[in-house]
Formats: sequence, C-alpha cells, structure tokens
Amino acid sequence: MTNHCCEAMNRHVNVRCDQHEDDPFGCPDALVGFSAKFQEYGLIVHDGGASSITIDFCPWCGQRLPESQRD
Repeated sequence: MTNHCCEAMNRHVNVRCDQHEDDPFGCPDALVGFSAKFQEYGLIVHDGGASSITIDFCPWCGQRLPESQRD
C-alpha cells in the first residue's frame, strides 16, 4: 500500500464500498483516484465513464504531489 501525503488523502484514495468493490468510478463516494503505475492522482469524474482530472496538489494539505511517470 502506498503512503500518501496526508491522512485525508489516504482515506479518500483508499475508500471502499460494498456496492462498488472493483469500480471506484462507479462509486459516488470515491473522489480521488491514484495510479500507482504512473504515480498520478486525479479527481474522479462521475459521468458513467472512467475519466479523472489530474491534480498536482493535495486538496486537503496542499502538498505538491509526485510528478507523473507517464511518458
């Protein structure tokens, strides 16, 4: 499990739901997604798809988030 910048980010990235166990994009309680592969954080867009808006700073503590590892 990845350690995130603050406890609030840990809670939001790791939110789990009985109704949407394998699909954070389908769960209205899931706000932030994290891609371990690319070290990217994003605000989940709840429009029925799997989109997110990449963020550079933590919405709760303001810390700069890691640079994306995506090419």
